[in-house]
Formats: sequence, C-alpha cells, structure tokens
Amino acid sequence: MLADIRDQGISRTGEDLIAHLKNFKLEVNISAGVWYFAPGQIRFHEAYRDPYSIEDRLAIAGELAEYGLKGLEAHYPNEINEDNAHLYQKLEKETGIRLITVIPNLFWDAEFEFGSLSNPVPEARRAAIDRVIRTLKMNKELNTDFMVVWPGGDGYELNFGMDFYAMWSRFEDGLAEALDAVPGVRVAIEPKPYEPRGNNIYRNTPDGLIMAQDVESRLQAEENVRLLREGHAVVGLNPELGHVLMGFEDFPYALSRIMRQGRLAHTHWNSQPLGNYDQDLQVGIVSPEQIFAGLYAMKMYGYSGYMGIDIFPERIPIKQAMLNSIDRLNAITDMVESADHDLVVACTERPDLNRGVLEAYLTRIFHPSATGLSPMPDYVKV
Repeated sequence: MLADIRDQGISRTGEDLIAHLKNFKLEVNISAGVWYFAPGQIRFHEAYRDPYSIEDRLAIAGELAEYGLKGLEAHYPNEINEDNAHLYQKLEKETGIRLITVIPNLFWDAEFEFGSLSNPVPEARRAAIDRVIRTLKMNKELNTDFMVVWPGGDGYELNFGMDFYAMWSRFEDGLAEALDAVPGVRVAIEPKPYEPRGNNIYRNTPDGLIMAQDVESRLQAEENVRLLREGHAVVGLNPELGHVLMGFEDFPYALSRIMRQGRLAHTHWNSQPLGNYDQDLQVGIVSPEQIFAGLYAMKMYGYSGYMGIDIFPERIPIKQAMLNSIDRLNAITDMVESADHDLVVACTERPDLNRGVLEAYLTRIFHPSATGLSPMPDYVKV
C-alpha cells in the first residue's frame, strides 16, 4: 500500500499554520544507501580501502541501529538480488532496520552506454525496461515503501541535433510500461544536472515534476488509474540536497515545489558547494542554513518520510561519517523544533511590520551561546 502523502499539499496560513507547526513533530527517520559503505575507486584515484562484502556492509548498518538508522537502500542486481535478499530480511529481524527501497541499477552496465530507458538502441532499452520491471516486483515482494529511479546514464553531451522529444518520450513510455506491469508501487525520480552524463535527462526539480506528470498521464493499469483518481502520486520525487545545489537551486524552495503537488516520496541528504562536481560530503559541513531552512519547510508542510543519507566518505571510516551525519540531522532538527513559530509566521506573513526581526532571530538560534549581542527586537504578531 502506498504511503499517503497527499496532505503535503495542504496550504495553511496564520493561526492554522502556527498550530500545525506547534503540533506536527518532524521525525528524524534515517535511511542509508549500502553503496557508499565501502567507497571504491573514482575517476582520479584508486580505492582507499578494501572492498566490503554485502555481509560486511550490513554488519556496519546493524551497529548503527542504536544511533537511529532505520532503513536501507540498495541497487538491483549488484547490491540486492534474488540470492542475497534474505540477508536484508535477517537484518530487519535482528535490528529493526528495514529495506525501504530497491533501486534499479540503470547506469553501470556497458549496455547502457547510450542510456537506459531513453536508449535509442532497441535491445538496450528493452533490457532496461525489463530490469525496472524486475526491480518493481522485488519492491513489491519485499514490501518496500517506493522505488527510487536515478537515470544517471541517461542524457547527452552534444546538444546539436539532439531529439529531446524522443529522448524524454522513450524514458517516460518505458517507465510507464514497467509501472503498469507491476501496478501499485510508487516511483521516486531523482533529478541531477550532470554526472555521469554531461547533461542528465532530468536536470532539476521542475524537470522532475514535469516528468512525473508525463509518466502518470501514460498509466493505464486499473490499480494505477484508481490511485491517481484518488489523488495519490504514483510518481514522486527523491530530491538530493547535493544535486539541488549543483543546479544552483534553493533547497527549501525545491522541497516546497514538490510537496505542493504531494510528491515528496523520499529525500537524500549530504553537503555540496554550489555547482561543482557531486561531492557527497557529510551532512551539514557546507551550507547548514540550507538544511535548516529545508527541514523547516518539511515541518511546515508535514513531511513524515525518511531522510536518506547519501555520502561518499573516502577518507573517513563509514561508521564515523554516518554518526556525524546522523548527529547533524538530529541537531538541526532540534533547532527546527525549538524555533519560535509565532515569530517566524509573523515575520513572513507581515514583513512590513517586522523588518529585520527574523534576521535577528536567526543570529540567536544559530549562535545560542553568543554574548554581547544587541537586544532582540520585539515582533508584531499576526
């Protein structure tokens, strides 16, 4: 059964918004991708540590249960498959950490050199569709929450002569075919501006939203049509903070755009300088104000899903990197929960009566131990 995320689209103002902010608790439900538990070689250097088996990675995950890890994410067929799915089920029984998504690996295999679902080569595109169908079936069999799709290998380098209509249509037709073959499973698309392709097929949040609508318009299976008729999103989004900032988007704005349509199925968290290559740094070490504002937007609109950590800790032991990221998410969420919601709403709804007050308040919430500050100005309530 799909998680009901339709309430994300509710718009509140004034006292209703303040009441929601005071009553809705933003839960830190942490998930992690098993792919980065043993960072491998990259384009510029060999791996800095020996590879870990899936058993080794799940053992590390188990050690993190007491610190708040609740979910795992894995790619099919390289990280989870028919032969090792029982290991994930065993981990859940022993620790409570559940597999929340099985992701089709659509970017690694040589046959996807020219893309996966958008591939103009018929045989390769068929292989990609079949892999998505098999992955959807595994998600259903393992009772996961959704299926993330990251089309990292789909896109282009040379824009001259590129038939964009055909590229988008092939991908969307293929995904719709797969969804109708295994109806009732939610998909969460993960946009990214570039890497590994020079230009990825769905570059930013608006691209993801348009793509979601275009795929849903193609669905024909009775169960999928029923879900859409009831207002559920069959195709949602899984925005990653790093990807959003690579595209020079504003994180809370992007999240809010998605939630307004009731499509925020999952989130990925890390740190990223604006633009730049995809660094997947530990959560909160760059631009923590984006995280604070993003989490506040999620509280404002009632997000209750997982916060998936997606990092690449090349030079730090994975357990410590995860602990650092979990701690930072918990700490910033505490800031969100302790915020003066009356003040925030007053300042955003009547900025003419509260000039500079919110900025003064942010100084104090970010630096609670600071001394010698000027008096905190009063604010006019709504």
